[in-house]
Amino acid sequence: MAQWVDAYSADDIENEEAIRFDHGGRTFAIYRSPDDEFFATDGLCTHEKVHLADGLVMDDIIECPKHNGRFNYKTGEAKGAPVCVNLRTYPVRVGNKRVFVEI
Repeated sequence: MAQWVDAYSADDIENEEAIRFDHGGRTFAIYRSPDDEFFATDGLCTHEKVHLADGLVMDDIIECPKHNGRFNYKTGEAKGAPVCVNLRTYPVRVGNKRVFVEI
């Protein structure tokens, strides 16, 4: 059953940044868009399991730091070779300046 998990203070995540979040033996990435919205995906690239939070965020794209594969972090869609498998995304909400992810 899904549950809302308190991940971070909203102030800990800058615009166009990804931050790693580990919970329950899994790794997630949380993003803050240029429009000040928050999003969450699986934290490892679907190509070679590299931590996406170490990658470059531009607009709505996260670029994997190893082979430069790209994903739309809002939808999880694989957008550039060598990645071809989409990321799983998770609902996010913000309350009392805290970011919560539904896992």
